[in-house]
Amino acid sequence: MASEVRGVVALAEGRPVSVVTIVVPDPGPGEAVVRVQACGVCHTDLHYREGGISDDFPFLLGHEAAGVVEAVGPDVTTVAPGDFVVLNWRAVCGNCRSCRRGRPQYCFATHNATQKMTLADGTPLSPALGIGAFADKTLVAAGQCTKVDPSARPEAVGLLGCGVMAGLGAAMLTGEVGTGDSVAVFGCGGVGCAAVAGARLAGASTIIAVDLDARKLELARGFGATAVVDASTEDVVAAVQALTGGNGADVCIEAVGNPKVLEQAFYARDLAGTVVQVGVPTPDMRIDLPMIDFFGRGGQLKPSWYGDCVPSRDFPMLVDLYLQGRLDLDSFVSETIGLDDVEEAFDRMERGEVLRSVVVLR
Repeated sequence: MASEVRGVVALAEGRPVSVVTIVVPDPGPGEAVVRVQACGVCHTDLHYREGGISDDFPFLLGHEAAGVVEAVGPDVTTVAPGDFVVLNWRAVCGNCRSCRRGRPQYCFATHNATQKMTLADGTPLSPALGIGAFADKTLVAAGQCTKVDPSARPEAVGLLGCGVMAGLGAAMLTGEVGTGDSVAVFGCGGVGCAAVAGARLAGASTIIAVDLDARKLELARGFGATAVVDASTEDVVAAVQALTGGNGADVCIEAVGNPKVLEQAFYARDLAGTVVQVGVPTPDMRIDLPMIDFFGRGGQLKPSWYGDCVPSRDFPMLVDLYLQGRLDLDSFVSETIGLDDVEEAFDRMERGEVLRSVVVLR
């Protein structure tokens, strides 16, 4: 039978979120119901609330989550009730032109649940990124569930579902940081600090954190930054060059989503270096670079979608690194909160006071 549970819903653009009763149907073919244990509060959820992604209100927010599979549809074989899973919003199809070419990280036909969760009056809900995990339970496509080691802490590993994976992957997968490389990370919120941690895991010898906020720079040091640049007082390009023998960094990672910051990253890299953009811009933003500089500096400019991850491959590996003590996911958890505290968590996030607030439901 369908379940009635509590969930955090954005009912209309710009209005505070509401905690209401939602109806979660039994899973159909290709679907799973997950009892959510923890879900991070991400900027993307705020963008949904503000109407910055679409106007398909009401939205069931939350997408950066871990929990336990409660039930699966009749044809599901990849997960089973009782499995501890991290949810992902890019459940690869295996059949599109990208998947057939062996590039599933770019899958163009990712799966979501077919059925709709609803308000108590039957109004269909739009789940954030196809997940909607600010709720006691959620309905997802079975492919959005990645089974991981159940001894892991849900509050920590659930963050792999979005922001932390985006940053780790920007360094390790998109940027292809290698042993001895120099890396500069522009913007040291949750995604940027994860990029710092990813660069460290990949063996970078110099990791430069760049931000306007001294608190965030100190956090970046904790994740492995070997040097910091205060963008409020320093010439960022000159400072990165000075810290890399006058050459610039091998890999520059833009984790803000701002044209001026991307321009700094472009000029702060070494010749034939790589710029990775993982910060999400707004639709009105544009970049303007002299074409001769684009040509003359060589190298690569690479957007990073979800850190170019393949969840079934990368989540279990990263959870194992976490359990071995080699990847500090716990430090991304600034606070744990309840469903009723999401609106205040948005305010703290906007003020830059937290890396991640995490809703705990167990």
